[in-house]
Amino acid sequence: MHTSASFDSIASPESVVRAAASRGLTHLAITDHDGIEGAIAAREIARKVAPELTVLVGQEVKTQGGDLIGVFLERSVTSGLSPAEAITEIRAQGGLVGIPHPFDRFRSSLLSDELMDGIGPLVDWVEVHNARIMVGNGNERAATFAAAKGLPGVAVSDAHSAMEIGVAYMAVDGDPSSPAGLLAALPDVELVTGRATFFVRAVTPIAKLVQMARGNGRKASVG
Repeated sequence: MHTSASFDSIASPESVVRAAASRGLTHLAITDHDGIEGAIAAREIARKVAPELTVLVGQEVKTQGGDLIGVFLERSVTSGLSPAEAITEIRAQGGLVGIPHPFDRFRSSLLSDELMDGIGPLVDWVEVHNARIMVGNGNERAATFAAAKGLPGVAVSDAHSAMEIGVAYMAVDGDPSSPAGLLAALPDVELVTGRATFFVRAVTPIAKLVQMARGNGRKASVG
């Protein structure tokens, strides 16, 4: 999910922590665009106001081929690299890598079959249910791809507002608080596949305008 540290969300780190805790989530992966500042802030807030909630520090990384997700990060990953270079940078931190909303032509997704085939062996999971995909068969194609490559599939809310948190989520055995723990849990994960409403999807363009007015538009890519 995203916080106000992203160019397309105005949900404060505190609001997302409180929403996640109130809905019974035990872990929340925050993957803002272009940086990890919002996730770090949310992690510190959670330790004070919701110690039962573990915030996983991540980032949605813009690459030359489309977006990737890095989780368990210690520092921001450079934007504008090739997918393979971005994965190398994430791995150097001990992080895990996932493919977000593949085949979704309305976002910066990995689309080409050739690119997806090359990336498949390098990642840890594929989003097979993204609650914000409302048009097209992106989720279905992602599930087919994950099955063909023997990769775990995950369900995500991809929340850009506090009201979306928990719309889709995963129920796992074990403790996914570490890279090893999450990897061990993924093969037997239970996917809860809710969907966001068109109303909350309509909030995103408004959030982008607000962020632009604040001078918080999308950062330029480097690479």
